[in-house]
Amino acid sequence: QATLRRDSVCLAATSCLTPPASEKPAAMSLTKEDDIQKMLVCKTHLGTRNCNHQMKRYVFRRTADGIHIIHLGKTWEKVMVAARAIVSIENPADVIVASQRPYGSRAVLKFSQYTGTHAMAGRWMPGTLTNQITTKFLEPRLMIVTDPRTDSQAIKEASYASIPVVALVDTDSPLQNVDIAIPANNKGKESIALLYWLLAREVLYLRGTVSRGMEWEVMVDSFFWRDPEEIMRQDEDAQAETWAAPKQAQDDWGAATANESWADASAGAGDGSWDAPGAGGGGDDWSAPAAGGEGGQQW
Repeated sequence: QATLRRDSVCLAATSCLTPPASEKPAAMSLTKEDDIQKMLVCKTHLGTRNCNHQMKRYVFRRTADGIHIIHLGKTWEKVMVAARAIVSIENPADVIVASQRPYGSRAVLKFSQYTGTHAMAGRWMPGTLTNQITTKFLEPRLMIVTDPRTDSQAIKEASYASIPVVALVDTDSPLQNVDIAIPANNKGKESIALLYWLLAREVLYLRGTVSRGMEWEVMVDSFFWRDPEEIMRQDEDAQAETWAAPKQAQDDWGAATANESWADASAGAGDGSWDAPGAGGGGDDWSAPAAGGEGGQQW
């Protein structure tokens, strides 16, 4: 039964490859050109020096330095297939998006925010899909991983439970137990963020939440991974700048007292003269002995 469920998801994804009549081919082709340009900017086409024998079908060519170039046309097609596999799941919470790679943690959380899937960023807890005694036991219908090498534990457990797997694979990534492979650079933070952004946008297009004729208002930058230390450093610099401006204004005494005169201030306070008699009717004589001290001591 689990194998039939796994095959049904793959068949549903392949049956949705042909766009419906409401989707214009011109809009699809325009989106494809823009998406491929974004992939080039984010260096999604750059692979590694090593190449798995199962990944040769996705390699366009090899540079003089020995780096394999990924065919971006096939990458875009596989993103469309993966989006249709996600849409075929009735309950979005039955889709798990896992990423143990730090560069993919923010992209996974953002993808789950917009699509309603279940995100698992960070360390994968062993037994999540196989050990029913654990409190975090899950039974998903589809799983998406960022890197088959770092997320090998999750893929192994998914194979035990017959759960289809969608993975972002590089030229040196193993494809065992991976049902839908999206060939791309899964080591750069810009590439990972762009792929999850494209996947989320296509899912919203297929669900009808966002019209295909309109551009998605969410920027790709929100999916980029940000270093916590760099964020703290930027906050400290911004706080230092905000404190420096008022302090500089307080230290400029000349500007504050430019229109003030000490003579005017003394003239305004008429009773502030030292030569004037005291308020009690007579000035105090400092050379006289203290009052009440008949036999005062002479210092």
